[in-house]
Amino acid sequence: MKQLEAIKVVLLAALIVAGACLQAGAQGRPPLRDHTATKAAPLELVTASRRLSGGQVAIVDKGQTRRITSNGVPTHTVGPFPNRGNPHQIAGQSYRFTVAAVPAARANPSDSGRLMFGVAVNGVPFDPGAAEFWRGNPRSGWVYEALGGAVPLGLDANYAHVQPGGQYHYHGLPTGLMAELGWSANRASPLIGYAADGFPIYAVTVEVNGRVKKMQSSYRLKSGARPGGAGPTGRYDGAFVQDYVYVAGAGDLDACNGAVVRTAEYPQGTYAYILTEAFPVIPRCFTGRADRSFSKRR
Repeated sequence: MKQLEAIKVVLLAALIVAGACLQAGAQGRPPLRDHTATKAAPLELVTASRRLSGGQVAIVDKGQTRRITSNGVPTHTVGPFPNRGNPHQIAGQSYRFTVAAVPAARANPSDSGRLMFGVAVNGVPFDPGAAEFWRGNPRSGWVYEALGGAVPLGLDANYAHVQPGGQYHYHGLPTGLMAELGWSANRASPLIGYAADGFPIYAVTVEVNGRVKKMQSSYRLKSGARPGGAGPTGRYDGAFVQDYVYVAGAGDLDACNGAVVRTAEYPQGTYAYILTEAFPVIPRCFTGRADRSFSKRR
């Protein structure tokens, strides 16, 4: 039952974002773009060749609470913004995130629709969902996958871009940060960040029974073709979030891309989220109770 609920949560999470998007339009923000693309395409990442200054982050534990404050400016190189696919410029923020220092899992996972998924140790948020919909209609039930390539989003080599308010954020593996932290495919991942529910985030590799293992997502592309009608046609190829389905046991991770692991920070073991190389890359649901300090800013 828990996994079934998680499947529904992940594939419908972007629909929850829809209400916020419609409200944004009513408040005079730019209207949603009318997309008709139906095919996934290779990503054209913008070279990360620019280095910003003034990045600030502090992570402080106080009793049962962990507080992360940052200006959201990374110390690794970034792509040029604005660019052809993203018209926004990176601006410093005043992030004040709060998570449980000792998080607890709940019986049923919850979606991350109205919340950023988490924050990296450099203070940059993880926000995997894209507010891009089939025919620009949030109620269509078809949300473009940010890493599907059907809609150009101007992502840089860190799989990141910028929101209208200047918030630089990751949609995929934060490669620049991983390099800064010394990540290697031959070693267990260093701590990458914290999810909004307080559980830690690692990238790709963990130690299992004394050996380094590359963790695999349990999501797979659906077979066959989309139903068409009022929605997109074409084969399920990853252009849309709804092209994927969770298949229990198909990989190493649960529906929220997590597993119980032992790490340098948690030698006794902990539930942790793992950023994977394949969809969803960044999880789309929470096992614990997410804090509202991760509410999205647009």
